[in-house]
Amino acid sequence: MIVKEPFTELFIQENKSIACMKKVGFVLMITISCTLLFAQTQKPKQVAKNNIESSIANGKLVYQKACLSCHQADGGGVPRLNPPMSESTTVLGEPKKLIQIVLKGMTDRIPIDGEYYSNSMAPHNYLTDKEIADVLTYVRNSFGNKAPAITANEVKLVRGGKKK
Repeated sequence: MIVKEPFTELFIQENKSIACMKKVGFVLMITISCTLLFAQTQKPKQVAKNNIESSIANGKLVYQKACLSCHQADGGGVPRLNPPMSESTTVLGEPKKLIQIVLKGMTDRIPIDGEYYSNSMAPHNYLTDKEIADVLTYVRNSFGNKAPAITANEVKLVRGGKKK
């Protein structure tokens, strides 16, 4: 009859547990590696489903960089300084006039929807035709607005045909 020491039995149990943990760890490592590999090889999801949605998404980025500081995050502007973007006849009106304002800026103190604004707007003619089209499409379809998109070609025509 073989007599086992209590420590030997405990040692065998610990080795079985360690071996089991190694197997679980290996399976977990393979699973995580495959998941990361799959995630890295997937094509990036498109930002938008169609051209206008893409233009709005890109325009929001331009707005955040070039317009937000004066016209505010909510498009509300600053009373008597910078006009609001929401439900403005200038924003919702003739695209050519809006494009000209972005390209040439505005220094005249003219009424916009019956209100005068005294802060001058610098020209943003450094923006590309596409960036101007995107930001204006964003503004015309945000802040409660709903208006047709503006295209880069429309901006190009107003700019004077110079390719940008």
